[in-house]
Parts: sequence; structure tokens; C-alpha cells
Amino acid sequence: MHSILMVAAENGTFPGGKVGGIGDVIRDASPALAKAGCLVQVVTPSFADVVGRARGASQFEVSVPFRAGLERLLLVDISADRNPEGVRHWVLDHPLFTATGGIYNDDPTGTPFATDASKFALFCAGVGAAILNGRFGPLDVLHLHDWHAAWLLVLRRFAPQFQSLQSLRTVYTIHNLALQGVRPFAGHWSSLDAWFPDLKVDRSILQDTRWPDCVNPTATAIRLADAVHTVSPTYAQEILHPSAIEERGYYGGEGLEADLRNAADQGRLHGILNGCEYPAAAETTGRRTLLAMADAELLVWVAGRATVASTHLVAQKRLGEWSTRSEPEVLITSVSRITGQKVGLLQQTLEDGTTTLEALLQSLGDRGLYVFLGTGAPELESFLTKTSALHSNFLFLNGYSERLANAMYAAGDLFLMSSSFEPCGISQMLAMRSGQPCLVHGVGGLRDTVSDEVNGFVFGGENPQEQADNLLAKFDRAMSTHRHEPEFWQRLSRAAKAARFRWEESVAQYCSQLYSPTPE
Repeated sequence: MHSILMVAAENGTFPGGKVGGIGDVIRDASPALAKAGCLVQVVTPSFADVVGRARGASQFEVSVPFRAGLERLLLVDISADRNPEGVRHWVLDHPLFTATGGIYNDDPTGTPFATDASKFALFCAGVGAAILNGRFGPLDVLHLHDWHAAWLLVLRRFAPQFQSLQSLRTVYTIHNLALQGVRPFAGHWSSLDAWFPDLKVDRSILQDTRWPDCVNPTATAIRLADAVHTVSPTYAQEILHPSAIEERGYYGGEGLEADLRNAADQGRLHGILNGCEYPAAAETTGRRTLLAMADAELLVWVAGRATVASTHLVAQKRLGEWSTRSEPEVLITSVSRITGQKVGLLQQTLEDGTTTLEALLQSLGDRGLYVFLGTGAPELESFLTKTSALHSNFLFLNGYSERLANAMYAAGDLFLMSSSFEPCGISQMLAMRSGQPCLVHGVGGLRDTVSDEVNGFVFGGENPQEQADNLLAKFDRAMSTHRHEPEFWQRLSRAAKAARFRWEESVAQYCSQLYSPTPE
């Protein structure tokens, strides 16, 4: 049907190849597309020791001009290591990609995205050269994921050697519009002019709307791609409007709403919900088993450092207390990155001076336990740690383990996801898959997957204060339902478990809306 090259920063098919939602989508959408009859290949920068593990794999050298020199990259076929449903997986290997030890890097506040932008600019140049060299065979579609892959559209438009790529249809997927990869046009070691000094561009096509001396790869991709895709229908509508974060707590187009409205007017903007995998046998985990698993994982995290972090010390104390108590009557769970988007509403200060999280824990009382798993911004991790130190019914596990996350989805009674905005979300789908109703903010993909008092609970509000109040009111409603209306609760649980968001349906829309040219 279509011959597709997925270009992304992450690939969750392989250990060490995933940080967030991009990795999940690449892992699950690619084999679903292959089952639908598409020829699918994936290429990412090298990560972890994936090249070392792919012994005997096909390898090809690719050379590209970069920073006034010639850089040699190695294109490695890693499909033999793991090749679900006939998808062919590649990595481009170069010292720049693995020098910092992670897929993404945290640069100082004054130079955001500097390290990553240089890495992904070279990566995109290498992908373009490999396409021209025929390493991926005949292609119909370039499917580019987030700003990391957007540099390929810059080169496709302006670099003379890449003009033949104009014949390929381009799809740009927005996983999170809040991260745009903005860098200067010139005057910095991490700038467009530093990477490609001979590139002649039309700045009006590339420039950021707020900082005209900077190139915005996300804006450029929205302007140049044949199709622009968001990972839920509601998010596709939300981003058409300006952000009003301070006034309403609402996250909209992040400064790119004019470009997004233009794409929508041209029929290029499409909101398609991400899918979820549904194994034949659902995992089950008891609460005691979950707490034992948490204790074991915590020991591993502690052993990885020369000193014991305070957050782990608090968690050990809480686990020790709960090991001698009877099982909690109700178990609240969250699995999330620790970012302002995910946690900010829990930190909202209420009229009495307490935070939303503290008020929720007071409402939960001694009969329940709230377990939160995740890592992220240090100041927010500190907030969660201090809250756990003051409230014995809150266990903050400051790390990540997929095994532990899956156990939390299976063992919990109510999954809490209070994101300020949410392009799609996967955690709520995984919790629902296990029959755990979710309490969510009615935004983005959360609104598209959870229906209030049908398969979960949904709150809203015109500003952060109102949203916090409504969250707490809906939490009280959920707890009352759990305790006093067991039959209704079971109906909610069954409805959550029965909900289906299948990749087969999503990729069918990919093929009809994203990969096929729009009729004139």
C-alpha cells in the first residue's frame, strides 16, 4: 500500500530506546501499519549499546557536510535483534549521538535544546543522504516525529542536494507542542548557520514567531509538511487557539496557532488518537505484591548511588509502615513524568493555604494509599517528596520501572491523571485496560478516552483554581462511589476494561488521511 520511513528520536521496540510517547508510538504503530499491508522502516539515532548488540548486521557508511566539514555516519540494520511483524529497524551511528549517554540532554536555561538540536540536525542530514543513496529502497512517505525530525524538512526545502526528496509525501506528527527545538539562525555553535554554513534559506519560512532571529523546526514542519498530525482529535482543536496559561491555565497553540489554523484551513491538520495494545491475558497484581515489588525496585535505585537520596529514604519509611498495616481499603495510582504539565495542578495552592495534593490526601484519610511513580523536574520531585514525608498515605517512588508501572495499572482502584494539557496520554489507556477507572482532567486525549461516570471521572474548570476545586470534588465523588455504590463502581470498572483504542483503527486513519494525497 505505502512504503513508509518513520524518522524519530525514540524507538521503544528496543531496550534503552524510549523515553516517552514517541517511543511507544514507534513501537506499536509500525507493526500495526505492517499488518495493514504497508512497507515500514524506522530510523533513529543510535542509543545505548544497540549497535554493539547488532553483530553481523548490514552496515553502510553515509557522509554529509556538517559544520564546514564532512561527517561520516554508520547506518546499521538492527532488525535481526528484534523485528516484529516485518518492520525494518535502522539506527544512524555517530559519536555525537551517544556522547552524552542519553536520548535527550538538559542544557542550561540560556541555551535550550543546544546539544540536542546539533545532534538531530546531523541525524536528519544523515537520513536524507541515506535516502538519496537508496539504502531504504523506494519510498512513498516520510513520517517525521516531533521537532527532532523536522530538520529534514528544512534540508528538503532548501539544500540543493536534497531537492529530489520533494517527490516524497511528508507527514509531521506533533507529540507535544510545548517542546519546539528553537535555535538561532546564526551566532552560536548550535545554530543553523553553524551546522550548514552554505545553506541559503528563506528566513520567513523558518523563523519563530516570537524570536525572529531564531529558526523554529516545529513551526517550519507545520508550514512545509503535506500533512500535520496530532495524537488525539481534541488536542488538534485545542492547539488552534492561543495559550492563556496565567489567566485560565489553558495550553493552546504555544505561539503557533496561526500556522496551525492555516494548516487546518488547507485540510492538512488531522487529529488521530493513538492506540493501545490489548494482550490476550490481562495482568493481575495484588496490593501486597505491588508494595513488595516497590520495595525491591527501591533497593535497586538506592544501590545505584553512593549515597541514599532523601526521596528514597522517605519512600523506604512509608513502605516499612505499610508492610505492618492491613491492606489499604482503596489504592490510588499515578504513573507519570514529573513535569509542570503533569503535576502543576497538584501543586496549586488552595484558599486555605494547602496544596491540591495535600487536600486530596486529607480527603483520602487513613483508609487509602496514593502511590505515585515517576521522575522529572527536581523542584517538583522535591515537592512530592516533602508531601510524602508529611503524609503517611502518600508513597512517592522517584524512579521508573516498566514492570512496577504495569503492576500499578493492574493493582490500583483509581488512576489519577490531572495533566494541565495532554496531547494524547497512554497511561490512562493502560490503567483502563486493567479495569482501573481513571480520574482525569477533560483535555486533549484524556477527554477522548474517558467519559464522566461512564468509564471513569472527568473534571474541568476555567482556571487552575477552579480546576483544583473541581478535581477535589470529583475525587470525593469517586471515593463515595467506591465505598457506598459498589455495583456502580463495578460497572465503571467493566466499562473501563471494555474500552478499546486499537492501533488497527488508528493506522487505518493514517493511511486514509495522512499518507494519501487529499483529492483536489
